[in-house]
Amino acid sequence: MTGRRGASHRKREKAKDFLCVAPALAFFAVFVYYPLVDLFRIGFTNWNLIRDDYKYVGLKNYKWLFKGSGFDTWLASLKVTFSYTFWEIVITLAGGMLLAALFNRESKAFSAMRSIVFMPKYIAISTSAIVFMWILNDQYGFLNFVMGIFGKEPVAWLNSERTALTSVLILTGWRVVGYGMMIYLSAMKGISKDYYEAAELDGANAFLRFRHITLPLLSPTTLFLFVTTFIASMKVFQSIDVMTSGGPYESTNVMVYWIYDLAFVQFRVDRAAVVASVFFVILLAFTAATMKISNKSVHYES
Repeated sequence: MTGRRGASHRKREKAKDFLCVAPALAFFAVFVYYPLVDLFRIGFTNWNLIRDDYKYVGLKNYKWLFKGSGFDTWLASLKVTFSYTFWEIVITLAGGMLLAALFNRESKAFSAMRSIVFMPKYIAISTSAIVFMWILNDQYGFLNFVMGIFGKEPVAWLNSERTALTSVLILTGWRVVGYGMMIYLSAMKGISKDYYEAAELDGANAFLRFRHITLPLLSPTTLFLFVTTFIASMKVFQSIDVMTSGGPYESTNVMVYWIYDLAFVQFRVDRAAVVASVFFVILLAFTAATMKISNKSVHYES
């Protein structure tokens, strides 16, 4: 009897646990999993936003992407997206770690500087983009005004293929470097001072202490920042939409903006679904590979 009561009690507990998570599961099923499955389904149709009816066309859209006119644009967009992602990761990780090391001091002045650097993260992207469009304007922008004082020729920052992506990255760096700094700063404060004191007694200078103590113990934080920044940067849209609209000559045509253009400008939802589904698979594979490789290089404080 006792065994039966125990089994019955465990079943009731499991039922209660399931009821607790059921709303979250239902939410994900309706708003995440179903749209994801439907995304792949739409890729096998000829649906657009003009006609209500559609039919299944098999692999026609995939042939357009990999063997047709969409292939060159897809490769160019993928290159721009990875280039943008690479530099955002570098700015977030390297810039954030450098600022965290510089501002890891207990004083009101350093606290104020940390707040100033982190503040742009709270400003809306669209608002920041409009301000930077004025700063980088080739006719009356503040940056060209400063360059003119030193005798430099004005640069068409947002209207040149060579500088358009760099201009967007200037905005990105201004917004994300403070976030990286705060994450690294909180991780640095969690490292025991005993390690540094022992290393100092052994004659290790500041560089060696940073190289052999701080860097290894920051590796879990670096992994977290790398993965989250990678995913966020691959989804960049607002700053591109406001500042360049994917131009000039598709030099800032990142993947998400191209998907938006296909679906809501060209009304080719079927092609947008194919591009989005392939992009999702690339993101999933890259993230999984990163997590697997990181198991050998991440050090945790025991």
